[in-house]
Amino acid sequence: MQNGFQINGRDDAEFTVLLAHGAGAAMDSTSMTAAAEALASAGFRVARFEFAYMAARRTPMGRKPPPRADKLIPEYVTAVERLGARGPLIIGGKSMGGRVASMIADELFAKGKIAGLLCLGYPFHPPGKPDELRTKHLETLKTPALIVQGTRDQFGTRQEVQGYGISDKIELVWLEDGDHDLRPRKKISGFSFTDHQASMAAAVKAWASSLAP
Repeated sequence: MQNGFQINGRDDAEFTVLLAHGAGAAMDSTSMTAAAEALASAGFRVARFEFAYMAARRTPMGRKPPPRADKLIPEYVTAVERLGARGPLIIGGKSMGGRVASMIADELFAKGKIAGLLCLGYPFHPPGKPDELRTKHLETLKTPALIVQGTRDQFGTRQEVQGYGISDKIELVWLEDGDHDLRPRKKISGFSFTDHQASMAAAVKAWASSLAP
């Protein structure tokens, strides 16, 4: 742990990736740890952080529900400033963390503070509520973005998302049979969770190469 961040990867990596967690699982959850380790193995420096409500769950204050995503925007902006990445920075996160990052991406990109946006399992809509879309700001996104999504993600399946009118700055990578954690059913898909994490990291590396100055 460094100044509240969990760090994976080399300090001299070309890109730093800042990741926030989802609504219900902490920054050291199985899926977040697997993603950070896979990205570090692909050559990225990865920094994970927690929003205050999640950090409070580690104290006697106990469990707090997550606030609305837009209420977390100032905390994400503060995390970017506090991290002080020396090279190109990609912001993003798992589910809600990626959504919050997507809300601040264009402002930071316009100021030259970030190089891109990475969302792992974007929550396009709440499970079972496909009409409650969280995509309005994605329609006009100007920041280069990569969304890695499982094809059976209950927050947005491939069939659903292909019908959305999102910005052409967003690249989508689909992992076969992956759920919201990008976890497949191996007996059905032939892929393991480790396979999908490796595929995710390889896709991020290929995409990031186009962001280099």
